[in-house]
Amino acid sequence: MPIYHSLGKIPAKRHTVFRKDDGTLYAEELVSTEGFSSLYSLVYHCHPPTIVKDLGEPYNVEPKIAREKHLRHTSLLGFKIKPEADYLKSRKPVLVNSDLHISLAAPQTSMSDYYYKNSQADEVIFIHEGSGTLKTGFGQIPFEYGDYLVIPRGTIYQIHFNTSENRLFIVESFSPIRTPKRYRNAFGQMEEHAPFCERDIKRPTQLETFDEVGDFKVLIKKQGMMYPYTYGTHPFDFVGWDGFHYPWAFSIHNFEPITGRLHQPPPVHQTFEGHNFVICSFVPRMYDYHPLAIPAPYNHSNVDSDEVLYYVDGDFMSRKSVEKGQITLHPGGIPHGPHPGTVEKSIGQAKTEELAVMIDPFRPLMLTQDAVDIEDESYHKSWQTSS
Repeated sequence: MPIYHSLGKIPAKRHTVFRKDDGTLYAEELVSTEGFSSLYSLVYHCHPPTIVKDLGEPYNVEPKIAREKHLRHTSLLGFKIKPEADYLKSRKPVLVNSDLHISLAAPQTSMSDYYYKNSQADEVIFIHEGSGTLKTGFGQIPFEYGDYLVIPRGTIYQIHFNTSENRLFIVESFSPIRTPKRYRNAFGQMEEHAPFCERDIKRPTQLETFDEVGDFKVLIKKQGMMYPYTYGTHPFDFVGWDGFHYPWAFSIHNFEPITGRLHQPPPVHQTFEGHNFVICSFVPRMYDYHPLAIPAPYNHSNVDSDEVLYYVDGDFMSRKSVEKGQITLHPGGIPHGPHPGTVEKSIGQAKTEELAVMIDPFRPLMLTQDAVDIEDESYHKSWQTSS
């Protein structure tokens, strides 16, 4: 979210002398995106961020593709992903293409003995179950059920969970994550018609400077490989920073739905965008108020994009039955729509309590082996009427 923010101590001017109490210089670092042409922050470290003591043997973490090409409505039972203790090992990619990876995770323990940096993708982590704190050099962000954590690529972080019961829905974007352009004015401010605004954004607070030397394990992901690094100084040694590039959070519960007399199309639910895909939030809302309105969505022929829905909570007027953590994939090339009987049932209804995250990618998604392992193989027959 491009809002200027600053924490800690910084000098009055950029690229000028900034000394510690003992007279030595703080180390200035520019963290920039898209070269020098997009969002950036200036960070001031107690020690140069370049001190590496050891490099471990890299290992492959590319998703294992099980179904590259397909044309079948698909459902994945996401809560069948088994919990694992380690945060990174718990992350299971299920749907992937060259623009984004979608993963499910059920980590049981906090990241206590290592730090993580995704150098190939921005991350959007949706908190389905659990709470805790995202810790970075930029500061801390407490999170809870319904929060989207947006972590720009290159950010070293740790996640600390309050309990062992956690369920995450994760999007890795190989392009920057942004808010929708149509909701921002020429100066980057959210406009009056936007379904959320700057007041809804959680920015880092409580910057804590760790002026420490030693051995600090940092796992860095790049080009499908994980690189074990041992840093010689604490990665959270920021004494201060300012700029537009930093992690932030937004709660799906603060998304204000746009409604109308007749059924509104999916773009009114858009929350984020990346290159060749969008992320939308379906939240509790009043139904359409035309006297002859049909609240259930009409049949839709996906021509140019796949459609992914991650069901979080509540009942969906267009589906016969869904469960928490379920993912539906409706691939481009064939139509999909409401299940039999749900259109008639929706007429006259006043509101919905549904809660879901939707992703529309414009390149086809492939299924991984982890996805096939939790697939409901009969889902494509769910539109059949009873004989």
